[in-house]
Amino acid sequence: MVPTPIGNLEDITLRAIRVLRECDQIFAEDTRETRKLLVHLGIDKPMSSFHLNNEHAVVAKTVAHIQNLNSAVLVSDAGTPAISDPGYLLVRECIKAGIEVECLPGPTAFVPALVVSGIPCEEFHYIGFLPHKKGRETRFKSIAESDVTTVLYESPHRMVKTLEQAVKFLGPDRKLSVSREISKKFEETVRGTASEVLAHFLENEPRGEFVMVISGKH
Repeated sequence: MVPTPIGNLEDITLRAIRVLRECDQIFAEDTRETRKLLVHLGIDKPMSSFHLNNEHAVVAKTVAHIQNLNSAVLVSDAGTPAISDPGYLLVRECIKAGIEVECLPGPTAFVPALVVSGIPCEEFHYIGFLPHKKGRETRFKSIAESDVTTVLYESPHRMVKTLEQAVKFLGPDRKLSVSREISKKFEETVRGTASEVLAHFLENEPRGEFVMVISGKH
């Protein structure tokens, strides 16, 4: 499991580059995105697709293929595989098959967003993406009652809706921090109350990928 840059290509580790160079096969969420990274690194390796839409169908074949290799790598488009990206299912099945699984440390979007939020981070609850429809209100009510920091991902076209729901269910004064485009040219973090952060994104169209950090209720 090799984390790949979430923005700046310099974020990749020397160890990750070595592993990519030495592996026999790369399984990628999107081979086109991974190929861009490999070209940048001067690496040419066989690649196969492994993404959310096909992982259940191909996982058995993928595990069988890995068993015939010295080493294989799984990458997502950006960040650490299996963190709101494909990976868990393959890890589980490889473990069942007796294949050694190792995950390199590296980029994960929520960690820098949490650290720069100014919100307590010694204990937190990471929930990935909120449900689009069913269960969304229930999840917000759970966050509203939580004493610990909550971290979630959000897409630009749902950002305003999410902030409006934060104001409604968490209260206008709940402390938030919203980071976007982490490790990219237009990286930005907006901190304040739920109502203040909502006002910012009502005036400034949300663009890029977002991480929201929500303070506990106390």
